[in-house]
This record gives sequence, C-alpha cells and structure tokens, in this order.
Amino acid sequence: MPGNSRAEALKAEGNKFFKSGDYTSAIAKYNAATEIDPNVPAYWSNMAACYEKISDYDKMEEASRGCIKADKNFVKGYFRLATALKHKNDLDGCIKALESGLAVDSANADLKRMKKELTELQRGETVAAYLRKCEEQMANGDIAGAYKTLELASRLDAGNPDIEKMMSRVKPKYDRMEAQRRAALSAIDHYTKCIEGLKRRGEAQSDLAMKAHANRAACYKQISNFDGVIEDCTAVLEVDPENVKALVRRAQAFEGVERYRFALQDIKTVLTMPRDKVGKANVDMCNMMQHRLNRTVQQLKAGNC
Repeated sequence: MPGNSRAEALKAEGNKFFKSGDYTSAIAKYNAATEIDPNVPAYWSNMAACYEKISDYDKMEEASRGCIKADKNFVKGYFRLATALKHKNDLDGCIKALESGLAVDSANADLKRMKKELTELQRGETVAAYLRKCEEQMANGDIAGAYKTLELASRLDAGNPDIEKMMSRVKPKYDRMEAQRRAALSAIDHYTKCIEGLKRRGEAQSDLAMKAHANRAACYKQISNFDGVIEDCTAVLEVDPENVKALVRRAQAFEGVERYRFALQDIKTVLTMPRDKVGKANVDMCNMMQHRLNRTVQQLKAGNC
C-alpha cells in the first residue's frame, strides 16, 4: 500500500531527480518520504538504488535493510542488499541475502542469476586458493599434499586449465613417489621376514641381520617412518657403534621427530670419527646438520627461559 500523499509526492520528486542523474537530491527526497512513512519499502529501495549509483555501498546496505524491515516480502529489498554486500566483498552475507529473497520468491530471475554468478565467483576464488596452496606444498616438498589439494580443486572445477596444468607437474612426481612407497613397503615386508627368521635361528646379530636392519631402515626413511628408522639403526649400532650410515640415518630420523638433542649427539659422534672413514660427503652433510641442530637447540633453550 502506498504511503500518505505527502510521502508519495516526495517519492515522485525523488524519481524525477533520479532520472535526471541528481542522485544526492533524489536520496534527500526518498529519505524524507521514509521519515513520514518508514513502512513503504519502495522509498527505501529507491534510496538504495541511488546509493548504488554513487557507489556508497555502506549506505546502500543500510537502505536495503530498511526496505526489508519495512516489508520482508518485498523481494527487491533482498536484491538491493545482496548487491551492496557483493560490492563490499561480503560474499557470505550476499549469499545469505539471496537465499532469504529466494525463500520469498523462489522463481525470481534476478536473485537466481546473481546467486549463480556468485557461486561461480566463490568457486573461482576457492580454486585459486587451492592452486596457491599447491604451489606452497610443492615448494616445501610435500608432493602428496599437493596432489590431494589438486584433487579437491578438480572436484570443484573439473577441466579447469590451470588445475590441469598444475596436475601435469604434480602427478608424475606423485606417481613416482607412490611407486617408490609401494616398492619400499614390499621391501620392508621381505626384510622383516628375513630378520624374524634370523632371530628364530639365533642369528639376530649376524652380518646378514645387520644388513637387513640397515636396508629396512633405508626403506622406512623413504616412507617417513622415522620411528622405524630409529629402531633399526639402533639395532645396528648396538652391534657396530661406529656404523656411519646408521648414525647419520638415525640422526635424520631423530630430527624428523623433533628429538634434536639426540640427533645432535649422533652427528657429533660421526664428526669425531676419522674423515677417511666417514667420507667427504657425509662430513659436509653432518657439518650442515650440526649447524642447523645447534641453532634449533639454542632457540628451544631461549624459548624455555
């Protein structure tokens, strides 16, 4: 129902200003009309349209909410509110406004169109975020994580060329890693059977048993089973305390489970051994690890102070 005659006259004046492009004057007229009768949604809706023209989306949101308050069944109010929130990049709020409007009129073309556009926009932004995350995971060497992230992105937007391009980089590495993991698991099974058989024969500390432990430790390292690496390397070191490979692998595994002081102890043991026994490559690696571990231990001490 229209408001009283004075409010309607103000609305008519506002319409003239709107058509001429004088949106500030139109706002003043519509606002005056709402002061006379705040329960006519058209006054608020027209005012919101003016604010949209001058890109004042805070005021547009305010007028749109006034429109909905005046008449919750006035569908255009929800469209105006959704438009304001979209410009303010409040996409969740925008979706909520659109869904509220569609609850009133499920067939409204404007609301359905905007919701479709917004859903596409949100999907695009989510996919872009997944791609950024994938790049970070690749840079950090997390191939499995990067592959899983791309799978999530593909579920959202199958056939997206950016996803497919990234997948062409990630999948070969992931496939190689999976092949290595399966091979490592198979080898672990064989080494375990060998070790158990030697134990039953009373040969748990034989050269063959030590080789099986060392090789299983290498396989555990491939699949990042650091506890398995530590256990097997310890078994080797109980028989051969100066086994360089076992000390280095155990130090790396200790670092992997954040037992930095134990890792540092193994590295120092290696560095006290004759250089010709350790080998240049191991010496260089151990020096770098020692520097890194010392720094980490000092940081932990400082944090506990």
